[in-house]
Amino acid sequence: ILQFYCSLTAGQLTRCIRCPVAYHANDYCIPAGSVALTDSNIVCPNHFTPRKGCRNHEHVNVSWCFVCSEGGSLLCCESCPAAFHRECLNIDMPEGSWYCNDCRAGKKPHYKEVVWVKVGRYRWWPAEVSNPKDIPENILRMRHDVGEFPVLFFGSNDYLWTYQARVFPYMEGDANSKEKMGKGVDSTYKKALEEAAVRFKELQAEKELRQLQEDRLNDKKPPPYKHIKVNKPIGKVLIISADLSEIPRCNCKAMDENPCGMDSECINRMLLYECHPQVCPAGERCQNQCFTKRQFCQVEIFRTLSRGWGLRCVHDIKKGGFVNEYVGEVIDEEECRARIKHAQENNIGNFYMLTLDKDRIIDAGPKGNEARFMNHSCQPNCETQKWTVNGDTRVGLFALTDIPAGTELTFNYNLECLGNGKTVCKCGASNCSGFLGVRPKNNPPSDDKGRKLKKKSQMKRKSQQEVIKEREDECFSCGDGGQVVSCKRPGCPKVYHADCLNLTKRPAGRWECPWHQCDLCGQEAASFCEMCPSSYCVEHRDGMLFISKLDGRLSCSEHDPCGPEPLEPGICVKTEVYFGLKSAIN
Repeated sequence: ILQFYCSLTAGQLTRCIRCPVAYHANDYCIPAGSVALTDSNIVCPNHFTPRKGCRNHEHVNVSWCFVCSEGGSLLCCESCPAAFHRECLNIDMPEGSWYCNDCRAGKKPHYKEVVWVKVGRYRWWPAEVSNPKDIPENILRMRHDVGEFPVLFFGSNDYLWTYQARVFPYMEGDANSKEKMGKGVDSTYKKALEEAAVRFKELQAEKELRQLQEDRLNDKKPPPYKHIKVNKPIGKVLIISADLSEIPRCNCKAMDENPCGMDSECINRMLLYECHPQVCPAGERCQNQCFTKRQFCQVEIFRTLSRGWGLRCVHDIKKGGFVNEYVGEVIDEEECRARIKHAQENNIGNFYMLTLDKDRIIDAGPKGNEARFMNHSCQPNCETQKWTVNGDTRVGLFALTDIPAGTELTFNYNLECLGNGKTVCKCGASNCSGFLGVRPKNNPPSDDKGRKLKKKSQMKRKSQQEVIKEREDECFSCGDGGQVVSCKRPGCPKVYHADCLNLTKRPAGRWECPWHQCDLCGQEAASFCEMCPSSYCVEHRDGMLFISKLDGRLSCSEHDPCGPEPLEPGICVKTEVYFGLKSAIN
């Protein structure tokens, strides 16, 4: 019996009667799409069987890599929409079927999760996975099978029954992602993105509170380690101590307002040298002795949602403020490699190693202080700085920006941290690189000058696109990019994959796309579906096109999720709430 994705160690289990999997009997653990038979028996979503001819049962993958967000030749998971470049995963091309790590581990969508959903020709749309117990009765009566679950679309309040192969998890920062936004974003979609971002934060807060309650109930504590205040050399490693005559002297004076402070012109501080109390002219008033005096910020260790234990500040920290020193056992490269090898052989996944200089590494695993609990972020609020203190190099953590109390403290591991290898990054930042040790995506400049330049260049590019760009980037039939053929009719921007039009080779000459001919008789089309190449002439257009309730566009019934037959499979029904009762609107 396997138990998936839960931090609880005890509790009643419910088991699938068709395969050896089990989950805790609650809505947080049981995967969406499960069919409850009794209090202890279910049929899990692994036994979903797609119906032939049902468009909403077709498996669809995204057209970009989940790691780098770029297109190209992708390795597609056969169980969910995930897609990756083989190079981004650093793996050889697999033979036969391939499944992503989450699917191999048994991860499934859960109720009260925000996800991206693919419906017909529409773009990926944000929605919340709903529990069948909480949906209107007419939605529950719609035909659905084992493995299907209802989702409530943001922005339109429509419902749809779907399954795992057409959804993937929403992550923090997705609302600003170009891959999700696409082109031609309308007001309904913008509203959906805003609602999804707000709801995602609400659900994250609920999940965090629930996790904290479970931790307190189970009295969970961080893994044991020995707390030390200064670096401890191991083996042949030496801690350097300079003579007083070798320590640089600054030009600050004891009468200065803030001698050697952050806003001063202390030459030692500028060069990342800590002043020595017996050398600095400011004497006891010197404010550049944070390492020696251990003037650390007050912090606390806490449990994060998906990244283990973390560290957060108890009070506000100003930009440039000294947060803490990264201390541990100081080892050489030989000992470092031995420890990494031992960790790999014993399936130890957490590393706390950080390079001090070319010959020495700090290992805060067995011994260290609170700084060892700081997590990585591609958009951190702290940074490491190597200071010279009494002749030796020490690593300090400093605030990159003003940090409010209660905020998690993070820094970018960059390529200095050893032992992580190709580990998936879960920081959730908008510029996340996808893996630890991989440089994050470039952020726009934060200064006023940078913003003005960016805005000006964007406006210039936009005006150029309006004049020069004549073709769309995605296939009008399937919505994905790649190798496409373009319509040669003047003014038509449509492009298509040859396969989507059942073409065996690229058309030659003055080729016109099927959007300009009636689907029924082949004559000149007069009315067009705005979601696919379907079109009709004056004689055949009556009753063939409808106004989509999702975004108000003209749409044919083939893929309109709010079409004229609301109880057919794959159709959405909009609902509103009056006095606590949900009534369907046809």
